[in-house]
Amino acid sequence: MYELNPANQDEYKYQNHWEPFRVIHDEIAVRDQPSVAVDLRFTRHGPVIYVESEKNRAFAVRTEWLEPGTAPYMASLGFMRSQTFTQFEAALGEWGSPPINHVYADIKGNIGWAPMGFAPIRADWDGLFPVPGDGRYEWSGHWSGVQLPRIYNPAPGYITTSNEMNLPPDYPYKERKLGFEWSPAFRHQRIDEVLSRGNKISIEDSMVLQNDVLSIPARRLLALLKSLHSDDHETGRALKLLSTWGGTLDSNSPQAALEEVWFSRYLGPAFREALLSKAVAEELERVDPRTMLDALEHPQSRFPENAIEQRDRLLLTSLGAAYRELEKLEGADSNQWQWGKVHFNVCEHPLSPMLDEQTRTKINVGPIPKHGGRSTVNASAYRASDFRQTGGPSARLVIDVGNWDNSRAVNHPGQSGDPASPHYRDLAPLWRSGQYFPLLYSRKAVEGATERDRTHASKYPALRNG
Repeated sequence: MYELNPANQDEYKYQNHWEPFRVIHDEIAVRDQPSVAVDLRFTRHGPVIYVESEKNRAFAVRTEWLEPGTAPYMASLGFMRSQTFTQFEAALGEWGSPPINHVYADIKGNIGWAPMGFAPIRADWDGLFPVPGDGRYEWSGHWSGVQLPRIYNPAPGYITTSNEMNLPPDYPYKERKLGFEWSPAFRHQRIDEVLSRGNKISIEDSMVLQNDVLSIPARRLLALLKSLHSDDHETGRALKLLSTWGGTLDSNSPQAALEEVWFSRYLGPAFREALLSKAVAEELERVDPRTMLDALEHPQSRFPENAIEQRDRLLLTSLGAAYRELEKLEGADSNQWQWGKVHFNVCEHPLSPMLDEQTRTKINVGPIPKHGGRSTVNASAYRASDFRQTGGPSARLVIDVGNWDNSRAVNHPGQSGDPASPHYRDLAPLWRSGQYFPLLYSRKAVEGATERDRTHASKYPALRNG
């Protein structure tokens, strides 16, 4: 946050001097109208995102993403030839963005985890709120690789990362402020649940695990419902429908449809309204599922009085409402309900909105009924307004380290960007059903499986010779 010069708002204060903004003059082309001239302002720290002229102040954002040396993924060129974890760590020192979990494995059976990304050193603040941009809050470089968490050959024999809070217990996180927001740990918990059984994991086991759709939140909710009953007709039918279910979000499951509609459209809002004032509840877009589940399992911690009764009433009332919603969405016969009838994936081409229906059908892929949900290993985040998938794995890989030709992969929707190609959408059914193709590596294996598209080659003569 910067103080602007009252006499000249093209200047901001830095170290007790007025410093001019760097200004880039640009034009935005507008369809069927004259172009609009814009001035893009920058401070020494980054782009200006907001100006309050009446208060003589401006706001800019400084981020590692805009620092030199942070071209995404470029540092991978340096560690592809690493032969030891030490070499791998050294090469990672050049990785600027995006900050991600890197995992390592070699043909000797060693495994490692090394998250990397430029993380600024802030001596006396944490970056969560704006600070004065007058020079008192400058970065002091960024944390080096040796100062970031590392794991090498852990005792369990495996490493799992699923965007959960995974800083080791002894990591000095209060000093080295690397992050404050993490995805719920449900996916990690499920992976850990499977891998910790002590069995050897095959390539086939790994493919099954990547497509696992057991929902830990659903399983926890089922435990809360087990002892409940209701005289309300729809609520009673909902309890009966869920009573024999194990919590897997298969696309053809009636129970998955009910539980997910309940969880995303009714339970969360009901929980929010029960514990918050109306004004606050309306401002809160979504309830954190960890907070909600913990409170439902330990109602005395959140509900002010008659905690168990209030909790049970909230569960039953919202569940009955969800059942009635499914009757509207999929009909009165709950045996015919399917999660995939409402939860779907569409690969929509960026040009789709401006094209005719026939062309849209050719370049868009879907809708495809989807398994899974936000909290499953096979992640399938969706928007509650229409249950369309908004996030998840577009590619899956299972690598057989050392026996590289035995690796597997799948990519959604295909391997060609040409809608006329037979490979434009041919992988979509495999991706949806959890199947894979051989991810070949050696030259002999790749050349043996190569398919020549003669039409494509004749159109582009340079491709005839590979």
